[in-house]
Amino acid sequence: MLASVLREYGGPEQLRVEQVADPEPGVGEVLVRVRAAGVQFVETQVRSGAMAGTPLAPPALPWTPGREVAGEVVAVGPDADPALIGQRVAGQTQRGGGYAELAVLPAADAHPVPAALSAADAVSLLGTGRTAVALTELAGVGPGDVVVVESAAGAVGALLVQLARKAGAARVIGLARGERKLALAKEFGADTVVDYGTPGWSAALREAGVMGVTVVFDGVGGPIGREAFELLGAGGRFVAFGFSSGSATGLAEGEAAARGVSALSYWGPAVGPRGPEVQLRQTRDALAAAAAGTLRPFVGRTFPLAEADAAHRAIEARESTGKTVLLP
Repeated sequence: MLASVLREYGGPEQLRVEQVADPEPGVGEVLVRVRAAGVQFVETQVRSGAMAGTPLAPPALPWTPGREVAGEVVAVGPDADPALIGQRVAGQTQRGGGYAELAVLPAADAHPVPAALSAADAVSLLGTGRTAVALTELAGVGPGDVVVVESAAGAVGALLVQLARKAGAARVIGLARGERKLALAKEFGADTVVDYGTPGWSAALREAGVMGVTVVFDGVGGPIGREAFELLGAGGRFVAFGFSSGSATGLAEGEAAARGVSALSYWGPAVGPRGPEVQLRQTRDALAAAAAGTLRPFVGRTFPLAEADAAHRAIEARESTGKTVLLP
């Protein structure tokens, strides 16, 4: 099969398509003919070597990136149901390998793909859909909330805007950079959009009558996250889930509590509300909502497998909106 292989850490050019041996499903696994593979921002960091020495780094090189795939089951391993063969599924691999024509998934994590969804739509809702559902639940968004979504034209952000609306939020403010992304945030349901690249953006919000912010979804971090945090009053929830700026939002120990703000984080061990069963349910909730038409998937740019390097360049240059997807 063809796969995009990383043999040495470095720039996007280190991703090269090669002929490699077909993977074989192990116990409780299925082999999937990949029709769409998701590309994650964190994968660009792994490829660069920035994650070396962390649990996110591959155990060894050469290695094929990619955890999110959708396609048809073409074979099953021992203890996997043969009835899965031929079914359309989407799921996350355990060892990477998604940037390829074939990939292995745990059978227990292979979500049936509703007929109403394309492979690209389904793969766009795996990590991002589950994350957006989990963040909305973590924040407890409901009627009366005034919600700020950073990177509201991003893959997670666009879903958060929709889910906040669906939960009955009184007002949803989308932060993005540039007219194109602001228009997209508005299209996905933001009541108010603000360019966070403009100095004094939070003051402009207050001048526009946006008061009483109760929830901030922080996917940018750094100074933007800090400025968004300052919008919250007592009873507010600051929910951190990323740092696309390159650094997390800096909060002094006890600072949030002193202001009566709950500082919540999506990161942490996969236990309790982040346990495997909960994550499976959240993914299936996102897929079901999309199939029912109540959640709109956001596939941004698509690239052929041979251009995985171009997909990484687009993400690193902040040129991408929505979910970037490879089409093997």
